[in-house]
Amino acid sequence: MFRYKIIFIIYFIMFSIFTKGNAENKLFFDFSIDLINGKKIELSEFKGKTILLVNVASNCGFTKQYSDLQKLYEVYQSKGLIVLGVPSNQFGSQEPENEKTIKDFCETNFNISFPMTSKYNVKGKEAHPIYLWAKETYGNSTVPKWNFHKILINNEGKVEDTFASFTNPMSSKIIKQIDRMIK
Repeated sequence: MFRYKIIFIIYFIMFSIFTKGNAENKLFFDFSIDLINGKKIELSEFKGKTILLVNVASNCGFTKQYSDLQKLYEVYQSKGLIVLGVPSNQFGSQEPENEKTIKDFCETNFNISFPMTSKYNVKGKEAHPIYLWAKETYGNSTVPKWNFHKILINNEGKVEDTFASFTNPMSSKIIKQIDRMIK
């Protein structure tokens, strides 16, 4: 019986080591994603930059945050901040449109110039690999509970912090973090 316990413990340790290492060794910059214009982008292009990853939707009560996301981008882009919007229809079906319609809506109503991706799932097993990685490496606070959830990624490609949907992009809470990280 003792021998079986030892074998089980060794097996458990080996399994834990070999299955955990994948996500923990990856960085945000190791992924790619399709942009709203259909082009694929290697996120390594953002290496050395700070990223604010935000799942967005056009028909949400928080949609007005697009204005402050754009303002944040304009203020901090030259200092190394990238705002990356990820449209998702997972919360209240508030992003039912196709990429062209989403792009037109954002440009027309909010003059968005920060990068926007194609529409993706951001939670669950079918989530984009960036979101799966964020959950595995940082925890459940990276899983969006609603539209306009924010994940702050440092210039090393690791999750630094997360912010709930109701936290405005121009809030002192987010600005202090960005100022500290960008220097």
